[in-house]
Amino acid sequence: MNAPSSGIAAFPLGPPGGGLNGRHSPAVESFYHLPGGSLSGKACNGTACFAARRLNPAVWSRAESQPARVYCMGECYAGPSPNPEFALPNVACSARQPVLLERLLRGNARALSSYRAHGGYRGLEAALQSPGQSVVEALETSALRGRGGAGYPTGRKWRSVASQTCLQKYVVANADEGDPGAYVDRFLMEDDPHALIEGMLIAAHAVGATKGWIYLRSEYPAARVILEAALQEGREAGLLGGDCLGRGRSFDIGIHTGGGSYVCGEETALIRSLEGVRPEVMPRPPYASERGLHGIPTLVNNVETLAAVPWIMRNGADAYQRMGFSGSRGTKVVSLNSLFVRPGLYEVEFGATIRHIVEELGGGLVEGSSLQGVIVGGPLAGIVPPRLLDTPLGFEEMRAIGGSVGHGGIVAFDQHTSILELLHHVFAFGAFESCGKCTPCRVGSRQIEGALAALLKDPASSRWDARHYRDALQALQWTSLCGLGTGLAEFAGSILRYYGKEFEACLR
Repeated sequence: MNAPSSGIAAFPLGPPGGGLNGRHSPAVESFYHLPGGSLSGKACNGTACFAARRLNPAVWSRAESQPARVYCMGECYAGPSPNPEFALPNVACSARQPVLLERLLRGNARALSSYRAHGGYRGLEAALQSPGQSVVEALETSALRGRGGAGYPTGRKWRSVASQTCLQKYVVANADEGDPGAYVDRFLMEDDPHALIEGMLIAAHAVGATKGWIYLRSEYPAARVILEAALQEGREAGLLGGDCLGRGRSFDIGIHTGGGSYVCGEETALIRSLEGVRPEVMPRPPYASERGLHGIPTLVNNVETLAAVPWIMRNGADAYQRMGFSGSRGTKVVSLNSLFVRPGLYEVEFGATIRHIVEELGGGLVEGSSLQGVIVGGPLAGIVPPRLLDTPLGFEEMRAIGGSVGHGGIVAFDQHTSILELLHHVFAFGAFESCGKCTPCRVGSRQIEGALAALLKDPASSRWDARHYRDALQALQWTSLCGLGTGLAEFAGSILRYYGKEFEACLR
């Protein structure tokens, strides 16, 4: 893979001639929706914008008619986007103390001097006073779980990488925040980039990594510019590069920009994309912690997870563990779409109810809207109907009702969107973004999307009944290779569970 752009350390990432940004072979480049990375003139097709399409029909019409779809631009608070009237989202914290938004609440901390003035890099200093094993133990004590969707214990993942007896290891920040409705990572990178960098440095010390990459989605061009400047500041200050971790240990970070593919947020596809090959999902095991990038043990965490680490090291694992509830500790940043009166980013402690987030933080829905349900954690998760809004936000608690914490995007939909329209939209998204690796997802998602499209066009002509849908969804659930297919099935399953009468009425 070619060296990254100017201002980034020239790491050899893969085979000569590989790489994104127009440097792929045609066979690899054809996989991506935005290989050139340009968003000029494009409008968003994402779920958050779809749910709010009545707020700006002209923009949504442009999104529907454009030849290349863009399923999230990270502007869900202003959807349908682009919408120049909304420059920035609301930012607030209802937790006992902010972990992730502490500097965003003051504006931003893009410059190193500003970041350091508000506690920046003290977590790294604390971590370097102890061996990497102690840092891993602190992460385990904190009970921090991954904020990318699965909720896997972060300390356990770090321990797995640290236990590998290799001279070379990698740390990769998954910044391919593709879930429509989520824009947490975007603003962490744009307004607090050094939190991510510090988190990656602490991770490198803990697991013994020698190189790092930020895999950044192409839909966030401003984030790349800001991250490049922050990385250069870090090198000039001696925080990155030779001997930055002490005892002669070097660590530097490069940025790799994606080409527009939702599936690259999946760990194995992301790694293959970094390697410059076709980024199809691969079966596991082996896991990335054992054989990751180029066969080297690789730690992959998403942006929000890594950005929480400096606070834990600075304030103590016990202080973090005391926040939250049950098996979900600490805080979570949720992002609310534009159907809310107060769309934006809100940091809450786990245990806050969905109702508290929807009604008290978000202020309910805009005038003319009646809440029909909320999608929490992305379109590949279950819907929370109004009668279950008192469910607390927690990994197990959301799973118990067929939902997910996911990236924390919360998309409300109202009476202007029918269940059939919403289901078709999500399956159109799934069919468009499927990597094609496994038959159930490649074929099944398209068959269901086509059947739903026909049903929307002429209900009388549909040859499918509820049994056909259940059989197809069961195949997706049981045999798909990754979370795209299983997530589609879970989403549709929640519709059958909570909105079954409305859906079956469409079939009749």
